[in-house]
Amino acid sequence: MSRLGTNYLETEVLIIGSGAGGSVTAASLAAAGRDVTVLEEGPWIEADAMEPFSLEEMVAKYRHTGLAAALGSPGIVYAEGRCVGGSTEINSGLYHRLPASLTDEWRTDYEIDEFTPEILDRYAQRVEDSLTVSKVPGPPPPSSAVLERGAAKLGWRAVEFSRVFRYEPGGRAVKQTMSRTFLPRALDAGARLIPDCRVTRLVRRGDRITEVRCSRRDSSGAIEALTVRPEHVFVCGGSIQTPALLQQSGIRTHIGGGLKLHPTVKIAARFTESLDHRDVPMHRVTEFAPNLTIGGSASRRGHVALALADSGADYRDALDDWDRVAVYYAAIRSEGSGRVIALPGLAAPLVTYRLTDGDMSRLARGLVYLGEVLLAAGATELYPSVVRGAVVRSPDELVQWWDAVSRSRANVMSVHLTSTVRIGENRARAGADSFGRVWGLSNLRINDASLLPDAPGVNPQGAIMAIATRNCDQFLATT
Repeated sequence: MSRLGTNYLETEVLIIGSGAGGSVTAASLAAAGRDVTVLEEGPWIEADAMEPFSLEEMVAKYRHTGLAAALGSPGIVYAEGRCVGGSTEINSGLYHRLPASLTDEWRTDYEIDEFTPEILDRYAQRVEDSLTVSKVPGPPPPSSAVLERGAAKLGWRAVEFSRVFRYEPGGRAVKQTMSRTFLPRALDAGARLIPDCRVTRLVRRGDRITEVRCSRRDSSGAIEALTVRPEHVFVCGGSIQTPALLQQSGIRTHIGGGLKLHPTVKIAARFTESLDHRDVPMHRVTEFAPNLTIGGSASRRGHVALALADSGADYRDALDDWDRVAVYYAAIRSEGSGRVIALPGLAAPLVTYRLTDGDMSRLARGLVYLGEVLLAAGATELYPSVVRGAVVRSPDELVQWWDAVSRSRANVMSVHLTSTVRIGENRARAGADSFGRVWGLSNLRINDASLLPDAPGVNPQGAIMAIATRNCDQFLATT
């Protein structure tokens, strides 16, 4: 059993982070009778307390209020959740299984044991049985139908992806975030959750982590030190915070390098009719997948304003007409990679990313293809995320964008970050073994997006949850 003192805590299993990986780990191990404590740096915010994709939600639930970037040429803006439930509280909820071709490729390249499409599909099914994964009942909303309509006119493939949503009588859509699903199950099984608790260092003695040092904020707002003495540690802070914590703790071999993401360019598209702005489109154009995917983004007034401003054009008229404007994107799988580097004395790590010339070419192609599908769907005006990018009103004008997507002019962003502590038995490439145990440490495991050897070309949440469930089964069978 856990023992909680004024400034210390003893627990069998300590889980750092409560996102997709951490929540699945907590629920799996608590249900098996293990003594589990979850530490979350961010606050507990009820899932219905704020309007999704609102400025209020961004300030409360995003790390750095959503303003973070990987340095490079160009820099890449990215977002991380910082609250109980992690990024599952703020993302679109789109759900994908890991493509079988990638499973086979990663198993071979990284020598990952028990990592086949059949095994991962079995674990994915377990996750899906625990969540409500479904498509929208009835016709898609107008902003999503745009992609379906444009693709059909061009003869391109487009599909509606499932989401981790439950649809209540009357049509209310309830996103199945971790704070609504796996975390309550973990707590019901006896787990303890401590929010507003930042882990600052893992203390190593020999091949074990013996203490975890933290600072937590109490109900009055005061900061106090907390020392946790665990038997086993799972770090599930995501692909930026997990390697940063390990490096701060002196654990550096194959930690923090190989960062992968989905570089993304956007278009603010104006139509003649009003569009819905409450949700994120669930259709995706898959004609060029998995290396290039076209989809839709959050399109509240603030998102529309930011997307219009990315072009540097005079967008005042379009912003006044914002209910007819929606934001769409083209995302690529990148040849380039990045690094996460913890710097002494700084709370936030340095993040860098280098796009290759091939990546820049694919982004230009993606922007042009995205423009084609939006014009085919009836868009009258396109504002690209390119500084001084031409505002396009007809297909023959799209040629202007090919040379405009340059390192000095492209505004690039991403929401999917992976691969900073990759798994596998190939020690020359991986920071953890096939089941997430960090090399050289007998009681330290990683169980989040860091483990994926590459960005998968789709929303990685489903893959993270399936792999985390698999790793928990192996832990339970061997400890």
